[in-house]
Amino acid sequence: MKKVLKEILSTSLYLLIVLCLTYVVIHFVGQRTQVIGGSMETTLSENDNLIVDKLTYRFREPKRFDIIVFPFQHEEDTYYIKRIIGLPGETIYIDEEGNIYIDDEILQESYGKEVIKDAGRAYEPVVLGDDEYFVMGDNRNNSQDSRDPSVGNISRSAIIGRAWIRIWPLNKIGILKHQ
Repeated sequence: MKKVLKEILSTSLYLLIVLCLTYVVIHFVGQRTQVIGGSMETTLSENDNLIVDKLTYRFREPKRFDIIVFPFQHEEDTYYIKRIIGLPGETIYIDEEGNIYIDDEILQESYGKEVIKDAGRAYEPVVLGDDEYFVMGDNRNNSQDSRDPSVGNISRSAIIGRAWIRIWPLNKIGILKHQ
């Protein structure tokens, strides 16, 4: 009887430790997320499965071109995956030709190569606050992002983490390129 009780206690303790570690990893280190939609094409595709790194931004601030995950404020359990274009304190503007300006200088980038057809709210200069970021999808003409008032500027506290590794589909497994 003592042996059975000891085995039950040991197994229960083991399961409790596994559950606690799982909770810590999911809430503070990383989590899996799935891409829905084509706003990040060609970098990320519909149904790509990613691991989101929740740890990096505890030690450093987000950088320009990082691919981040944040909740959509108007729909519960909906998360957006976008690329950081503007950093805190900067002014973002998109002209009639679709050029993106950061503090009056054209943004040099290798993402979003298509000509932007709709500047959205960035047709006038958008000034970012001390903890705000301007994000855009790489598929610029098929992305609901900071140009849209329903998304707007993203506060630092809203950022869940950065997209780190693609784990599905198998032929695309690997660490994501941010810069």
